[in-house]
Amino acid sequence: MQKLISYPLSIVYYLLFFLTLLLFHPIQWICFNLFGYNAHKKSVDVLSYFLVANTYVLGTSYKFENLELLPQGVPLIIAANHQSMYDITAIGWFMRKVHPKYISKIELAKGIPSISYNLNHGGSVVIDRKDPRQSLPAIKKIAEYIEQNKRSVVIFPEGTRSKTGVPKPFAESGLKLLCKYAPSAYMVPLTINNSWKMTPWGSFPLGIGNKLTFTIHPPFAIEGLSFAEIFERTEKAVVGSVRN
Repeated sequence: MQKLISYPLSIVYYLLFFLTLLLFHPIQWICFNLFGYNAHKKSVDVLSYFLVANTYVLGTSYKFENLELLPQGVPLIIAANHQSMYDITAIGWFMRKVHPKYISKIELAKGIPSISYNLNHGGSVVIDRKDPRQSLPAIKKIAEYIEQNKRSVVIFPEGTRSKTGVPKPFAESGLKLLCKYAPSAYMVPLTINNSWKMTPWGSFPLGIGNKLTFTIHPPFAIEGLSFAEIFERTEKAVVGSVRN
């Protein structure tokens, strides 16, 4: 019965989703080209709000825990488990005050209204997962960017989304580069729960009535810590709070 109900709701959602992307693409262009970074950032914030609000049609709700723990005026490395694309839109809206940037796959940087434009102009970087050598300078670039501008980068150390919510082993390479080139950063472990339930049958129809929970664990300064300690502490915090 739930799947049957989800068909018409998913159609309405996707109509709203694509209309939102089409509307905000020229808005982003105007903001970026005429008014610069701050105006563009505000347009992306509003875009993120509407992308989150669109999911209300599906009966989706969101809970962000411990937002008040986020440090201000320092670079942040937000390391999270990854369950669906809805992780990204929620982080973009609810964590907007820390200017989150992303390490995205190159396929998303071409041909997608609003999303591709933001990836190419908003401070994020794209990587080609088929070419590991290309990803190294890209990650170094964004690490230096957040170090200089006191902003944040979101990384999903699992590499790919977990379709069942069960965490995959964390990879070290991306986190290690971020820590090396953003030495004054604070690590922010983030656990995401129930996002995978948005796509129980794939991209259509979508799951309905889900409560997505994002738990921010106590951030910690990476300066003076070995990478092994940083990695173990981060993975333990993130994975230890995943509920299946």
